[in-house]
Amino acid sequence: TTVIPRPTFLQYISGGTEISLMVAIDYTASNGNPDSPSSLHHMGQSLNDYQQVIIGVGEILLNYDTDNFVPLYGFGAKLSNGEVSHCFPVNGNNKNPEVWGIRGILDNYTSSFSSGILKSLSGPTNMAEIIVTAAKKAKEFQVQDNRCYLILLIITDGVISDFSSTTAEIVDATSLPLSIVIVGVGNDNFESMKVLDGDNMKLKSKRGTASRDIVQFVPFNQFKESGVNSRELLAREVLGEIPDQFVDYMTKNKIKPRPTPPTEEVARWYARRAALYQQQEQQYLAGHMNIQQHHAIYHHPTYQPVYDNQYYTTNPQYQTNPQ
Repeated sequence: TTVIPRPTFLQYISGGTEISLMVAIDYTASNGNPDSPSSLHHMGQSLNDYQQVIIGVGEILLNYDTDNFVPLYGFGAKLSNGEVSHCFPVNGNNKNPEVWGIRGILDNYTSSFSSGILKSLSGPTNMAEIIVTAAKKAKEFQVQDNRCYLILLIITDGVISDFSSTTAEIVDATSLPLSIVIVGVGNDNFESMKVLDGDNMKLKSKRGTASRDIVQFVPFNQFKESGVNSRELLAREVLGEIPDQFVDYMTKNKIKPRPTPPTEEVARWYARRAALYQQQEQQYLAGHMNIQQHHAIYHHPTYQPVYDNQYYTTNPQYQTNPQ
């Protein structure tokens, strides 16, 4: 019998499978009053833990994001209308929660404490609604063509309050193109997060058993205190499980990587993407480019990524492999 080698993460990426990033930030009161220097949300002369994670982990994951636009949510805050929300757009735009790149994530996170969106930090630390929102997005990818995979980054300071509900939503989401990276900041007890990680046994809920492991928990303090090589170690930890989780999903669903396009085509695609990003940054700095403007550029006829389906359908050797 012929042994068919397991495809690699890079084979899928080089064949055009897209990665999309979503970020969720913990606004619960256990973080401490942002006005106090001891708060995890305090904006002082140095970066707080949330800002460090956004830069350190966000940059790692955004390397794989196709369009650099990121849905950014918060949870556990009392909003300006007096209601406690466990899933709200940090930019205050319910229709378009996306922000542009690391700069957009940092800007919107920083300004959220003074923009009038929040009334106060609150609680409890409920994550189920965030998982449901990510699962809905991943389901859209699955229905389209299974050529896009979502990574949800959750930054939190404490123990999950709705552990049973969160577990159930994660178990349900294991059939979707989704991975979840939870980064713990501060000095709280994160033992329950290790259970969600599912490295030792499959996660179970009253609704069933996880079909695969989709959660990676990273305690930020361990890397924050590790000195010179902290960013390298953090990157290694964050990416430790995602490639295997990604390939597990693809192989379970019998989705094969498409062949890599010719080198010259890839080079042209990267050149066009670099030009697009430069244009996005200029517009963002000039006035916070909105999502409609972004899509107008990204889907303009003159911008044709080599990985567009049109490219493959016009060349038989790049047809999607049959399942």
